[in-house]
Amino acid sequence: MKIGILTGGGDCPGLNAVIRAVVRKGTFHYKDEFIGFIEGWRGVLENKTTTLDLNSVSGILPRGGTILRTSRTNPAKKADGIEKCVAVLKQNNLDALVAIGGDDTLSVAQKIHEKGGKVVGVPKTIDNDLAGTDFTFGFDTAVNIVTESLDRLHTTAEAHNRTIVVEVMGRNAGWIALYGGVAGGADAILIPEHPFDIEKVTAALQQRHARGKLFNIVVVAEGAKFAASADGQASLVTNAAGKDEFGHERLGGIANVLAAEIEKRTGFETRAVVLGHVQRGGTPTAFDRMLATRYGLGAIDAVHNGAFGQMVALRGNKIVTVPVSEAIAKNRTVDSDAMEVVKGILEQVG
Repeated sequence: MKIGILTGGGDCPGLNAVIRAVVRKGTFHYKDEFIGFIEGWRGVLENKTTTLDLNSVSGILPRGGTILRTSRTNPAKKADGIEKCVAVLKQNNLDALVAIGGDDTLSVAQKIHEKGGKVVGVPKTIDNDLAGTDFTFGFDTAVNIVTESLDRLHTTAEAHNRTIVVEVMGRNAGWIALYGGVAGGADAILIPEHPFDIEKVTAALQQRHARGKLFNIVVVAEGAKFAASADGQASLVTNAAGKDEFGHERLGGIANVLAAEIEKRTGFETRAVVLGHVQRGGTPTAFDRMLATRYGLGAIDAVHNGAFGQMVALRGNKIVTVPVSEAIAKNRTVDSDAMEVVKGILEQVG
């Protein structure tokens, strides 16, 4: 078979491990041929391709980013964009396409599947918020980076009796903030699922000071919201006007806003740290390399089993397939079991 591969949306550690696994098993076990589309769906629209073979995937297992590069291009926003994608797949004589991405990338894959395109999805989102699977690769790496950063920030916060607000990734789900915050010993964890009351946050920090703890670490997800004000609307902090092609607001800046509020209300010297793209850069952890490899192997098997319109997923410790339509139907948000962990160790959770 001749198979195409693309990576769409934000990059994250482990993408190259997926590509490598697909190509290696496809070559060794199925005698397949591969091409990669450059920069995600943009590459399909513009028919920008590169040959993928054993040489091109050699040595990429520990590399972050993606050798195919990526973009947030949405063909559904282009005139006849979906139809053009289907036509390009046919033009390249492809028997199938492996689309590696999150709900935005896979929403396009679903539209192409509905038009007759033979697509298999691989779940990729650093936020770990894609439904249908227990974990996505890249998440573990991000959590490890957050944890190490908090370990480092603890020492400087304590040395200066400072409060440090650390902004991490998480648009609609607070998994990175929760896992990283718990592992890094944060004193407050604020996530999108639960708009926070600034009065309760500052009261908890003041209570720590009363107990003799003169420094604080506050972890906040970029999509966290201040609790509803008098107008009844929870407040989301953005750092730029406009939205991307998938309709998402450009988030960022909540750490600075929150730090200013904490200092004003408590008098504690407060600083903001935005980890940003550091969380998604660099080499993947061993866990993410293994998970991404398993996803890649599952994807090429799904292609040969004719499981089109399906996404490979981790359920328990098994790789299975689920309909792409199910995976993109809703976000996988922080559940009550995870929240109980936070409630058990913190004086407040927002």
